[in-house]
Amino acid sequence: MKTENIDQLKSVIQDLSGPKGAGKGTLKNSFSETLKHSLAEVNQLQMEADKKIDQLMVGETGNIHETMIALEKADVSFQLMMKIRGKILSAYQEIMRMPV
Repeated sequence: MKTENIDQLKSVIQDLSGPKGAGKGTLKNSFSETLKHSLAEVNQLQMEADKKIDQLMVGETGNIHETMIALEKADVSFQLMMKIRGKILSAYQEIMRMPV
């Protein structure tokens, strides 16, 4: 993942905690916008990996290292997305089990 994502996560955490002695801060982006942005980035990494594979297969590039790095980036980002999906579903199910 890119370092700008880490910076974005840091800013979200800072916004949630707010300044010391203050109440909760406000979020700049909604959860759905952050989720959409993350999904778009995972999709972009998948497309880049596919492009590198195609280039390697037709002989446009002979650098298998770049292809493998792109594949691993796409794989790790996809695995992370699936873990986050599982946590979201788990949280939703827990909320639905709460008595009203």
